[in-house]
Amino acid sequence: MNFLLRLLTWWNSQTLGTQIFTARKGVKVGEDEQGNVFYTTRDGKRRWVIYNGETEASRISPDWHGWLHFTYDQPPTRAPLVHKAWEKPHVENLTGSDAAYAPPGSIRRAAPEARADYEAWVPE
Repeated sequence: MNFLLRLLTWWNSQTLGTQIFTARKGVKVGEDEQGNVFYTTRDGKRRWVIYNGETEASRISPDWHGWLHFTYDQPPTRAPLVHKAWEKPHVENLTGSDAAYAPPGSIRRAAPEARADYEAWVPE
């Protein structure tokens, strides 16, 4: 079943074609903290990633994203970017998940937040 999923879909890890291309022409460049593996061709004209788990582009950190899109010549494994003290660590896009942001008063929150700045209108 796993073979059939890989043969016919792209969202279940890599496709069979990508696996064959990676085996023939890919050179492993590095791996990020989530286990995603990054490759390039020997001539350096193509760069790609094999996701560890769900295929979701927001799971790639800005450092690797810049390398994949030819913003940086050297991968973060060879030339790590200097990060500022105020920078937060990379977090994937949580939209649509249970961990997504829910503002105060949202129906997605378990209990409504008590508000002292609001008084409900009552008809006389």
